[in-house]
Amino acid sequence: MKLSYGWVVVGAGMLMTCIGIGAMLSLAVFLQPIAADTGWSRSGISAAATLDFLCMGAAAFLWGILSDRFGTRIVVLLGSVLLGIGLVTASRAPTLTEFQLLFGILIGVAAGSFYAPMMAAASEWLAHRRNLAVALVSAGMGIGTMTVSPIAGLLLGAVDWRTAMLIIGVLAWVLLIPAALLVRRAPRSVPATDASLASSSAAPEYPLTAAQALCTPQFAAIALTHFACCAAHSGPIFHMVSYATVCGLSPMLAVSVYSLASFAGLGGRIGLGMTADRIGAKPVLVAGLFVQALSVGAYLFVGELGEFYALSVVFGLAYGGVMPLYAVLVRDYFGPRIMGTTFGAVTAFASLGMALGPWAGGFVFDTYGSYATLYIGSFAIGLGAVAIALAFRPARVPPMQLHLKPA
Repeated sequence: MKLSYGWVVVGAGMLMTCIGIGAMLSLAVFLQPIAADTGWSRSGISAAATLDFLCMGAAAFLWGILSDRFGTRIVVLLGSVLLGIGLVTASRAPTLTEFQLLFGILIGVAAGSFYAPMMAAASEWLAHRRNLAVALVSAGMGIGTMTVSPIAGLLLGAVDWRTAMLIIGVLAWVLLIPAALLVRRAPRSVPATDASLASSSAAPEYPLTAAQALCTPQFAAIALTHFACCAAHSGPIFHMVSYATVCGLSPMLAVSVYSLASFAGLGGRIGLGMTADRIGAKPVLVAGLFVQALSVGAYLFVGELGEFYALSVVFGLAYGGVMPLYAVLVRDYFGPRIMGTTFGAVTAFASLGMALGPWAGGFVFDTYGSYATLYIGSFAIGLGAVAIALAFRPARVPPMQLHLKPA
């Protein structure tokens, strides 16, 4: 049986999210070498990561609009070029301010071009397996933390940080520009030659414009759930290594706990995506968010290596597994025509949540000398995400019929 070209698009999307998000998060590996070489403060260098998330969120919305209007290929091609430019120029930055602007803005904007547009493209190509398709594209993010960061670490063992970052920038161009050229528009479901069928389907199945969609309670529920979900897990993820060392684990073992959670996240994305194909996205999302909240709270009660490993597997499965499901809900309710715009806007809310957690964790530890308040707060926010997700009410009839009802 001939495989759909959509799987090629999915593969390209996995590579893009892998390199894009992986390059952005590799700053954690570069942190110590940059500080040692330049004398810049660690908080100043880390500020580039906060800028990354903020710029990625804002840019995802704009990239989504452009992908709906001009197609996904041109958007991801521009993003691929911009990612390489950001890495190459940041590697040459002579001052901390210039580094923050180049790494924090250019790379954040570039990373925003991959996730929402490629999730939309994958779901449009493989509508019959959309949960699995978007799960695989999302899995690229998890793969990025397990590939780009170790590559950066290997390079730093052989060359200085500027050369290592330059090499990663060139590799991004070499890998991503050809991948972007593989992206195509999905074929229309209604052949142009079938006049009668086209006529009967002339009225769009999803009549909302992008502006109307962004004002619906359904959009608000999805966006706020994604925000709370990311705010709940971003702090525990970012500070996982530090928390494990505070609990007595060696730095190497603490890193292994973080790596195990990232690996489990890959399985969660695929496993929960396949489950959602069978029973629907909303019940899987609610269950995953509930397990995520319980896992975050449980970190307060672990201290041994085996306990950390077991909990990290559960936590990784949960936080990784729920991430692709937001794209499925957006596509199911608002349709493929405006998915780039609507999911880009949802991603913007998620990026704000991701930017909040690392800062909050650092503030809590600097203020109280403990991470306990971080995990209690994240647990509460996680339960809030569950409550908001339960409030989501899809239309009981197709959107077209719903809006054609008399007042």
